[in-house]
Amino acid sequence: MMKTAARLLLFVVAVVLVMSSDTFAGRPDKAGTSAAPMLLIPVGGRDVALGGAALATTMGIDAVYYNPGGLAFSDKKTEAMFSHMSYLADIGVEYLGLSSTFEGFGTLAFTLKSMAIGDIAVTTEALPDGSGETFTPRFSVMGVTYSRALTDRIGVGLTVNFVSEQIDRVSTSGVSFNFGVQYHNFAGMDGFNIGVAIKNFGPQMQYDGPGLLRQGQMDGLLRPTSFYNLVAAKAELPSVIELGLGYNLALGDKMMLSASGLFQNQNFFDDEYKLGAEISYDKTFFIRGGYDMAPKAEVDTYIWGPTFGAGLSQDFDGLGFTVDYAYQTAKYFGANHVFTLKLGF
Repeated sequence: MMKTAARLLLFVVAVVLVMSSDTFAGRPDKAGTSAAPMLLIPVGGRDVALGGAALATTMGIDAVYYNPGGLAFSDKKTEAMFSHMSYLADIGVEYLGLSSTFEGFGTLAFTLKSMAIGDIAVTTEALPDGSGETFTPRFSVMGVTYSRALTDRIGVGLTVNFVSEQIDRVSTSGVSFNFGVQYHNFAGMDGFNIGVAIKNFGPQMQYDGPGLLRQGQMDGLLRPTSFYNLVAAKAELPSVIELGLGYNLALGDKMMLSASGLFQNQNFFDDEYKLGAEISYDKTFFIRGGYDMAPKAEVDTYIWGPTFGAGLSQDFDGLGFTVDYAYQTAKYFGANHVFTLKLGF
């Protein structure tokens, strides 16, 4: 079983390395044109504080967004997570996750992410300054994740995300898939972990609805003005391929250092590299930091900077209680703040 799982992981790593080569390089000239951009918005105070680099070390309900393979290594049978992010341009991002482990079957998780954008004024060709009416965009992603530990070292997971977007009188929906693998104590080296994830793969999405109806008259035809329907172009999902490394080092009896690194290839932007580190005391108090970079990206197009955060975890008669906070810097915008509450038993 161990050899089979190791071969599976090595195969996935090989596929990722091939797909992330120059042949499948990102397309920064397509930035901002993907469908379902909210699939890329990170969640969770712990992993945001680590710069999103903890692909190989994130575990439990935290791992669903980053690497579904890590969900299998939860230290609680049942977990619940709620996270709020104050995102760019005063957009609020809410995230709810629930997971439960079933003996002999694996772990199931259900997640919901939504964006609170607020009211936007309705403008038209005739009324470019606004008609006095408003509309509220509604973006959400509902996910179902299955994860299983193939051995005490290797976990795999699959997430199916159902995406829904509505802007005034047009809307679209679609489905995307995430697959992840984690290998703990890789090659017999205690504390050394690797992780691989392939995320946001699925069919193109296309907007439709009465908001695309226009009035016009066909030239050369004796007929009154009538409605015709504009056909929106289809857009690809922002697919991501990631390869991560992590190392856990004991610093005495109660302190632990966890370091993570990640390479990300995306089909709508330049390659990114992410680094993160966490120092914990007695598995109770945590200090975190991270840094993201895209060396080939133009300076004005990459807005993300260092991340910082802290966490506090307590266990009350079998009920785990964790609070995490993250601070993510961004150019041209105010910093993002992430607050997360987790319960487990």
